[in-house]
Amino acid sequence: MNRAHFFAIAAQLMRRIVVDHARTHQRAKRGGVAARLSLDEAALLSPAQSAEVLALDEALQSLAEIDERKVQVIEMRYFGGLSVEETAAVLGISENTVIRDWALAKAWLRRELEARGSDAG
Repeated sequence: MNRAHFFAIAAQLMRRIVVDHARTHQRAKRGGVAARLSLDEAALLSPAQSAEVLALDEALQSLAEIDERKVQVIEMRYFGGLSVEETAAVLGISENTVIRDWALAKAWLRRELEARGSDAG
């Protein structure tokens, strides 16, 4: 496994961990079986944040059907904490492409989340 592959997997796993935590939090909120959490774990996500993380995950799944690379950029930058330079190196693309993909993906996600929010309300 090379460095790029490692960071790509790490960012995907981070996303899954955060989403799974949000799902657990939402289930507990709806009266599901309560899990024991430390105070640090309980403070990670508020109910509103859990809902936002789940909405973001759904929007990312929709974006993946259109442009997988933009999802990878979001995962690496947002969930993996990688810089533009690191993301470019991992994906084998230019820094300008990362910046462009990051901006376009954020705008697409913002529009998608706002549309989902207005549909739910």
